Amino acid sequence: MNAHPPNNGTCDSTGGRGASATGHPPGPPATAAAARDQVSALLQRAGISLDSVIAADTLLVTSELVTNAIRHGSGITTFHSDITDGTLHVSVGDNNPRGPAARTVTPGEPGGYGWPLIQRLAQHIHITSHRQGKTITASLRLT
Repeated sequence: MNAHPPNNGTCDSTGGRGASATGHPPGPPATAAAARDQVSALLQRAGISLDSVIAADTLLVTSELVTNAIRHGSGITTFHSDITDGTLHVSVGDNNPRGPAARTVTPGEPGGYGWPLIQRLAQHIHITSHRQGKTITASLRLT
């Protein structure tokens, strides 16, 4: 039985042993697709249609945070997503203590769009640097 009210839930992958309480495999997701799958399941449990603009925005932010951690942060160290009071919070930790920086988009070259997209879509972004790297949490309203 779900311990959370219908609009609240949690997915946590922090590198511990054994499956999390939500049944996800141990450790953070290895790919953006795996992270999107976890957030998709969380949204569905909260009654959010995956065909909605809100779901598309949250999955895009999730994908960009994870992709940036893989490409620029030497990999994902932690991943956590939850819904509280109608807001989705997605946290991604990596091994690089430096915060993200916007870069100039160059036509014909890949990249440079992710961080500006995250900044545009999230209502709040919190970056915590620590000795082992950083954690970025993006919050998005679901209503």
